[in-house]
Amino acid sequence: MKKTAATRTAALLLTPALAAAALPDRATDRAAGRPAPGRTTVPEQAASEESSAGAAGIGDPYFPNAGNGGYDVAHYAIRLRYTPRGQRIAGTTTITAHATQNLARFNLDFSGHKVRSVKVNGAAASFARRGQELEITPRGGIAQGARFSVAVAYAGSPRQLNDPGLGRTGWIPTGDGAVTLSQPVGSASWFPLNDHPADKATYAYTITVPKGLKVVANGELEGSANIGRTSTFKWSSSKPMAGYLAMIAIGRFKTLDSQSPGGVRSFVAVDRANPSIPKRLQELTDKVTDWGVRLFGPYPFDSTGGVVDDVRVGYALETQNRPVYPGGANMTLIVHELAHQWFGNSVSISRWQDIWLNEGFATYAEWLWSEQHGGRKAEAYFTDAYSKTGDFAGWKVPTGEPGRKKLFAAFPVYTRGAMTLHMLRKTVGDTVFFQILRAWTAEHAHGNATTADFRKLAERVSGRDLDKLFDTWLSTKGKPSLR
Repeated sequence: MKKTAATRTAALLLTPALAAAALPDRATDRAAGRPAPGRTTVPEQAASEESSAGAAGIGDPYFPNAGNGGYDVAHYAIRLRYTPRGQRIAGTTTITAHATQNLARFNLDFSGHKVRSVKVNGAAASFARRGQELEITPRGGIAQGARFSVAVAYAGSPRQLNDPGLGRTGWIPTGDGAVTLSQPVGSASWFPLNDHPADKATYAYTITVPKGLKVVANGELEGSANIGRTSTFKWSSSKPMAGYLAMIAIGRFKTLDSQSPGGVRSFVAVDRANPSIPKRLQELTDKVTDWGVRLFGPYPFDSTGGVVDDVRVGYALETQNRPVYPGGANMTLIVHELAHQWFGNSVSISRWQDIWLNEGFATYAEWLWSEQHGGRKAEAYFTDAYSKTGDFAGWKVPTGEPGRKKLFAAFPVYTRGAMTLHMLRKTVGDTVFFQILRAWTAEHAHGNATTADFRKLAERVSGRDLDKLFDTWLSTKGKPSLR
């Protein structure tokens, strides 16, 4: 995520018409949320008498009700029919998962909507609503290790979430449709899921809209068809994704589908009110994507791209494959959101406390782009930030544990996170520093990781004890000494 106000002075595409407590460790690859090879569906009756309820939260102290225990999701198949009047949706989300314990009951995160039915492995299951929790009780329970499916049919008008510290998220109406922007917990406002980045899964979307509208989503367009007065679009994302990155955009878009000079498929969609933007957006996206490949390692997904729409939320978001920009974008903003494809989307956090691993890395990518393209050096950005006096409030928030209310605080999370990386670079030297970045994106690709994992990797690659550096810059309140 990037606040758009921070980059308005260099805007290339912005137009007047459209103004923007730790968790338990998990195996980092764990087949990217997929059931272990060879697992088969175990009959529900096989669950033992010791079956219990899956936890109503995954254990994240910043968001105690986010996520759920007792299972890992492998895949979401989301089918929706959109009606512009009242911003109504009706559909079914089918989840494929495997049980990590015996389950007499389990939960999904889902707020709003009327739930019409719930089926587990094709059989009707009982359910209850408790706040954002959808509690599901399958017949006979589910045995540990079993692969199972749950299909939730629902309808309603998705609601926006509005948090003073986190901004507007969820289902955001636009002039001709809607866009979903869900960091950190907005996805539960429009489909049921295990809503925590520690449980990543693959996705497929089948979205039906009135004829004349288009649908853009994560992953690749598998096809579209017109039937009567409606159009149906099918998208699929074969690489695992955190739930908050799930995105669909509905509207009247101009789309371009091509390939970057480096060979990465590139798909952009721009609101038709901005006919001059698509080609320029694609050119800049391709240039930044290919640069990232050279610096950070292979592009982690099957396509790159972006969506520009009249969504007035004050920030851009790195939705997987295809960041969403509110009305326009500039080079700095594009660099930030595309850097997240490596740092945050492919290598995802295991707990929200470690958000600097997303935002500090994406901010430092901005500094690196500038340095390597005739602009200011990373050292100059660092020096400017360090010039803030010791009583500056931003120094008082530890980067490695900002707290829920400061989760997206600009200085402690974004800037000081980038400063931490710059200090690491100065300590180990350029050659080793970039080896660390490439090792990070390679070893944790499509998985989850923590700050402790990054510290361990940096020490291994550099062959140096870096405890003091990381403790000073990530854990200590106050302005660090440069000595």
